[in-house]
Amino acid sequence: MPVTTKASVWKTLAPRNMELGPQDAPEAFTHSRLSKGSDDIAWLVLDRADESTNTLSEAVLAELDTVLGNVEGMGAKGLVIRSAKKGGFIAGADIRDFKGVTEAGEVETRMKRAHEIVDRLAALKLPTVAVIHGHCLGGGLEIALACKYRIAIDGAKLGFPEIRLGLHPGLGGTFRLTALIDPVEAMTMMLTGKTVHAKKAKALGLVDAVVEERHVENAVRAAVAGKMKTDRGNWKSGVFGLSPARQFAARQMRAEAEKHAPRKQYPAPYRLIDLWEEHGGDAKAMQKAEITSFSELLASETAQNLVRVFFLREKLKSSAKGESGIRHVHVIGSGTMGGDIAAWCASHGLRVTLADLDRNAIAKAIGRAAEFYDKKLQSGIDRRDALDRLMPDFDGSGVAKADLVIEAVAEKADVKRKVFDGIAPKMKKDAILATNTSSIPLEVLREGLAFPDRLVGLHFFNPVAKMELVEVVAHDKASRTTLDRAYAFCGAIERLPAAVKSAPGFLVNRALTPYLSEAFVMLDEGTPKETIDQAAEDFGMPMGPIELADRVGLDIGLEVVRMLKDKLDDPAPDIPAWLEKKVESSETGRKAGKGLYAYDDKGKPKKAPDTPAPGPEMSDRLVLPMLNTCVRCLREGIVEDEDSLDGAMIFATGFAPFRGGPMHYARSRGVADIVETLKRLEQKHGPRFAPDKGWEALGGET
Repeated sequence: MPVTTKASVWKTLAPRNMELGPQDAPEAFTHSRLSKGSDDIAWLVLDRADESTNTLSEAVLAELDTVLGNVEGMGAKGLVIRSAKKGGFIAGADIRDFKGVTEAGEVETRMKRAHEIVDRLAALKLPTVAVIHGHCLGGGLEIALACKYRIAIDGAKLGFPEIRLGLHPGLGGTFRLTALIDPVEAMTMMLTGKTVHAKKAKALGLVDAVVEERHVENAVRAAVAGKMKTDRGNWKSGVFGLSPARQFAARQMRAEAEKHAPRKQYPAPYRLIDLWEEHGGDAKAMQKAEITSFSELLASETAQNLVRVFFLREKLKSSAKGESGIRHVHVIGSGTMGGDIAAWCASHGLRVTLADLDRNAIAKAIGRAAEFYDKKLQSGIDRRDALDRLMPDFDGSGVAKADLVIEAVAEKADVKRKVFDGIAPKMKKDAILATNTSSIPLEVLREGLAFPDRLVGLHFFNPVAKMELVEVVAHDKASRTTLDRAYAFCGAIERLPAAVKSAPGFLVNRALTPYLSEAFVMLDEGTPKETIDQAAEDFGMPMGPIELADRVGLDIGLEVVRMLKDKLDDPAPDIPAWLEKKVESSETGRKAGKGLYAYDDKGKPKKAPDTPAPGPEMSDRLVLPMLNTCVRCLREGIVEDEDSLDGAMIFATGFAPFRGGPMHYARSRGVADIVETLKRLEQKHGPRFAPDKGWEALGGET
């Protein structure tokens, strides 16, 4: 009997290689290869040249057309379409093709040709099978929908994210998905842009089977032989084939869309609802309308700005590559920020110890983490494993084993330095010390620290699970290795690192402070807080400055304002006495259940109805001081360039994405117009509106 070695055991347990069909003498193309096995099943393996991910460009689609012609003449009894890329099937259209598009007519011509190619796939007279692993998004899912069968590998994720680009599916998804599954579920997928995992896709009828890799070949043969059990169609498809039923559902969909995406700012959801309401059940009519609607949307300013946002995200992500060497994170401070940072890290596979002087605070943080995992992690095993990795550390012993120590205590320099003094001697020689300070310069915090080269700022934003950005704060003694590891750490936990220079408030909080401060001035002038918030929301902000101040925490906001007033010469209004009183009385905002607003038991602010509409000047009073400070930060070198600034402000504050970022908005509106408006506001309201001299470099006269 042979001896089983440890190595052979691991080889046996390792994931099976991907099934990519017969390997003998395949017909090779630029972006794919085609082969036919002894069972007469053809395999089309997609492998876009010089790219890590399969995306659909015009060249890729043209090649698909050529390949389909070959398939029609090769006598195959079935066709399998599969990706050779490890990451997934197809990630959608090549977004680079969308950039700078201005002519809807040109787009429509290109889209009609693309539809002809996908229709050719759908019309093949032999069984077609899409084998899907990893991501299958947008145009990739539309290719899969054109196949007669879809087999998903466990762990696959499918979805239509186009709505996030100001678009809706444009390659047949609108009519093929609503015909295949419950139309309301189909519309929900497209309207939200959310992905569904393989098992949910099977329950919806979007895929016909979910298998492990080793069963792919058998599943393919069953599908080609017509022996795969499918769960196609349902009674709802018949009901929503009737116009009155669609009209009723469409009204509800529009009402829901208005809560998240106002029509005047984001037209795509409403165009999609119109498509389905008017043409649902008539595939040809819906296809024609889809092409026209998609083309018009793609050429719109909203979509082009959201495409810009996509590339801003990609730019930030590009700095988050590499290996951090961080496996164990020790978090000190288990309040809202510290506890949520710890929970997030543990959910991404890191071992986390969470310390706090208050044992009850640790218990509450673990409880919040459990609730978060219940909502966000798909399986019980994933939830269990995440909680196992998140360990309460009552004696602080985890600091000696951690690769990264994150301090998230009160926003006071003396408190943070005291923490540093206590932990620095216990840390490993190569461990990084990070502070989650939101405003204190690292030059202040590093005083007395024996290893300033390993100190970095990692400023997360609240709520941690939703705000993607992390400011990576550099100072002149931080080593390149420390900064590179910090960027890579952000990538490992799926966060976007923004490089900023150490200075009071860094970038985001410094830019937000005049926005919030002006809202407080308006409050003192007697403007209802609901009206102030509405002015910002009308501009496109996800929430108004009053609600945002409560979300951040009035105590944290007060410390930031004090720091900026003490350390900077930026003109600013006085700190309101009522703000200090609220903090003293622990009315610190949403986390306390009361701040500028009172909150219900679900954490939603109680807003008074029927408050006056905002005046025409109000959004400028709020937003332009923010833009003015952004220009000042650029001039001072706090952030490297306009794109980095725009990305940081969008992903940390939700700055109106459809406007493309504060600097892009300034250039689109016109630098001269903004400077003139600031001058008018200065004359009316005081020197805090004086245009920064940095506008001159952008083409404005100050």
